[in-house]
Amino acid sequence: MELLGDVWLWFTTASSWTGEGIDPGILFRIYEHMSMSLQAAALAAALVLPLGLYVGHARRFEFAAVTVGNFGRALPSFGILGITFAITISWPGNLGFWATFIALLLLAIPPILTNTYVGVKGVDADTIEAARGMGMTEMQILLRIEVPLAAPLIVAGLRLATVQVVATATLGAVAAWGGLGRYIVDGFASGNDVDLLGGAILVAVLAIVTELAFGLVERLVRPRTAARAAAPRPAGTPVADPGAAA
Repeated sequence: MELLGDVWLWFTTASSWTGEGIDPGILFRIYEHMSMSLQAAALAAALVLPLGLYVGHARRFEFAAVTVGNFGRALPSFGILGITFAITISWPGNLGFWATFIALLLLAIPPILTNTYVGVKGVDADTIEAARGMGMTEMQILLRIEVPLAAPLIVAGLRLATVQVVATATLGAVAAWGGLGRYIVDGFASGNDVDLLGGAILVAVLAIVTELAFGLVERLVRPRTAARAAAPRPAGTPVADPGAAA
């Protein structure tokens, strides 16, 4: 209980948020963490969303897309970070930045690619043929039919990737980068349980908020295909007998 009280005091102290001495503060660490995460997820989406749309629509290179997705999920995040750190240690810039960014980028690619490809491919074939029969071009079919119908699954892929990236960005502190993982790594190294637990709570809250935000977007883009319920009939309105002769 004493530890929880100390953590509560840490959260409610103004200097913990604004920074004191060489500590930049919680607000800066949150900005640093989310900036890295969102940039990595956004670049991954920009790279593989068009590829997933093409593979799903054209039904080409499907084996390669599935292989990339399965291979990416099999790679351990910590192992990727170790490899990228060894490669980028001599690169100019903040130590650990490029290692963390590249590792997060590679982590975000598989779920976005897989969900986009599966979502577009899963659109009903009869609907596609009917659109072709109406004279729609392949680009019109993709943008007006396949993408709207596949949007919930595509957003689900973005949600999964971004939540994974937000949670995994914590490991960047192991590679000498910052973010909220700094509290966990430094707290563990110095035996400061308050920083360690406080940093873990912040990462968990950020991941939950990210999950809820994308869940809301996923609901908003879901196609409204359900038929509207019949309007209530005013009281006293006569009901026609379906069996009566005209």
